[in-house]
Amino acid sequence: MGRRIIFTVTNDLAFDQRMQRICGSVAAAGYAVTLVGRLRNTSQALPNQPFKQVRLRRLLFSKGKLFYLEFNLRLFLYLLFTPADAICSIDLDTAIPGIWAAKLRRKYHVFDAHELFTHVPEVARRKNVQALWEWVQRYTFKHTDATYTVGPAIADYFTERYGKPVSVVRNMPDATNGAQDSDKNPTNRSEKNAGTSSAMTSSKGNRPDNPFLWLSDKQFILYQGALNEGRGLEMLIEAMKDIPCELVLAGEGDLSDALRRQVSQANLMDRVHFLGMIAPHQLPLLTPLAYMGFNVSENVGLSYYLSLNNKFFDYTQAQLPSLVNPYPEYTKLLAEFQVGLSTEARVDAIVSGANRLLSDVALYRAMKAACEAAAAQWQWKNEVPQLLKIYSDLFDNNKNSANALPSH
Repeated sequence: MGRRIIFTVTNDLAFDQRMQRICGSVAAAGYAVTLVGRLRNTSQALPNQPFKQVRLRRLLFSKGKLFYLEFNLRLFLYLLFTPADAICSIDLDTAIPGIWAAKLRRKYHVFDAHELFTHVPEVARRKNVQALWEWVQRYTFKHTDATYTVGPAIADYFTERYGKPVSVVRNMPDATNGAQDSDKNPTNRSEKNAGTSSAMTSSKGNRPDNPFLWLSDKQFILYQGALNEGRGLEMLIEAMKDIPCELVLAGEGDLSDALRRQVSQANLMDRVHFLGMIAPHQLPLLTPLAYMGFNVSENVGLSYYLSLNNKFFDYTQAQLPSLVNPYPEYTKLLAEFQVGLSTEARVDAIVSGANRLLSDVALYRAMKAACEAAAAQWQWKNEVPQLLKIYSDLFDNNKNSANALPSH
């Protein structure tokens, strides 16, 4: 058996694409991998994976301070008595039990930051809460043996602040056959916009087992991800009053109820569709059916400003031009491949950008071609070597000593 690594999250594992990719790749390299999360009352059955999946059960609390306290205590006890050579804490909300268990057992601790947690809107506006998480972040960087995150901008922020090297493993999708057939092309879309009947199907859309087949004859903007504060969703729904197509929202979140009320009040129920949570293996069936993607969050703090969202790469992999944040990471990538339009988080800018993609056939074709070229590079297999290097370096630095201990 290879080295044993435990990864820890606070979600229920069912929809965490990044962790499924990370754990699958690490397991394929010969490590014995366990992914630990929690069981909710609404949790779905988990598909088989090439790694062990554990959900902590019978939690008394589901959110808030008491949830974090209870979950961290339960997680600490699990980590204390489960065989492992390294513990990887995903984000700050599982870092303390991971560090303490690693210290007591004299094992390695790794920190994987999926976002700049101390600067997400829900934390940043509550200064006492932010101060607490800032302390957790300082403590984590002081007591961890290796760190990686999702993008260069966040890595640079951590390195400058804590003086420790931070690796980058971008949250890219697996390669998919996102190519769409000749019936689903910008010329046909443009004709449909002008009132001419045309087919809107794809090789994926035609599959009889595709649960999204009903969308194959619709021209729509797709947003996939959490329906949370700062994602530009309220502005997008307002903009739909002046955009002649439909909108599909794939996900749930803190704003789910408020957004549904907004759609109802704006009388957009026939043009805005809420799909709820979509299993990761089903997203490749949905994404290529869209006409454009939406990834325009508001500049409500450093976390969003420095972000590099997986949906940006998901849209590109599906050859889907998108409206894109005008923030540093995306600006660099759009300079490499023009896969979308840089769009400010304002209603008028969203309307302008969406209508330009709907009407400018030459631009849309050019962006689809750029997506095809970028998709060959922006895929998970190209991130795996860096991921595996983090763990090989962690263990191989002490390969000459079977009982070597971590530095902390």
